[in-house]
Amino acid sequence: MAWWKAWVEQEGVTVKSSSHFNPDPDAETLYTAMKGIGTNEQAIIDVLTRRSNAQRQQIAKSFKAQFGKDLTETLKSELSGKFERLIVALMYPPYRYEAKELHDAMKGLGTKEGVIIEILASRTKKQLQEIMKAYEEDYGSSLEEDIQADTSGYLERILVCLLQGSRDDVSGFVDPGLALQDAQDLHAAGEKIRGTDEMKFITILCTRSATHLLRVFEEYEKIANKSIEDSIKSETHGSLEEAMLTVVKCTRNLHSYFAERLYYAMKGAGTRDGTLIRNIVSRSEIDLNLIKCHFKKMYDKTLSSMIMEDTSGDYKNALLNLVGSDP
Repeated sequence: MAWWKAWVEQEGVTVKSSSHFNPDPDAETLYTAMKGIGTNEQAIIDVLTRRSNAQRQQIAKSFKAQFGKDLTETLKSELSGKFERLIVALMYPPYRYEAKELHDAMKGLGTKEGVIIEILASRTKKQLQEIMKAYEEDYGSSLEEDIQADTSGYLERILVCLLQGSRDDVSGFVDPGLALQDAQDLHAAGEKIRGTDEMKFITILCTRSATHLLRVFEEYEKIANKSIEDSIKSETHGSLEEAMLTVVKCTRNLHSYFAERLYYAMKGAGTRDGTLIRNIVSRSEIDLNLIKCHFKKMYDKTLSSMIMEDTSGDYKNALLNLVGSDP
């Protein structure tokens, strides 16, 4: 399943709306869980991980109406560490959450290019437009301008190109002649001459539809006798290489891409909690079930078993609730 088809498919969703939902008792449960000395973390997990994002927004409204307090701010004051980060992430409406992740990736010293690449390469045009709108509303600046100010060179160009969402053609039409021409152009730009014509790679990877690109990759392999991935690895490096490879991975199979992101967030020493939280929260109401199936096929273990090995306490319990049962 490639990225351009990743609309909300019910079988992909791990966090579904609660039936017979009433936000008022949920808001009361949360208030009681945080009232007085100590916090009942399990009660917070039980409510927030078992409601859809839209329902969480209603709970927050009810919480404010009943108790005159902002739910997210109250959660922040009562919780800490990774568990707090996860629960607060659940409270953001989806596009505002992704806007926040992009903003956090650029603020302060150093830029987390990996976060920007992941979000921009894996979202559809409509999703990107909503993220840009949310970004401007929440931070008072243009996402495109902030990316331009924060990155440079070819990485800046590929990110700005991706932000335009030009790959979003769901018609499925492929012109075989143009696909062959693109493959030849990529080969000429990379393998045949010393140095790489980066802009040619960027233009083709960022402006052609996903169905068209799949055909280009096939033709490329016939001409070059190596995959487009291998050529990108030998011709580029650093963040530009990561960005190009991410576009290729998302074009080939979006669910495999996210499975790989989750796997490497936990593999080896230490956990990249930001990546783990962002991908589980942002995909839980889209396609996390499908990602789980790919994860199992690719790594011969389940996503939840890896979370159990790699995390602990309330943080672990909340993540497992969001991930749901094993495929």
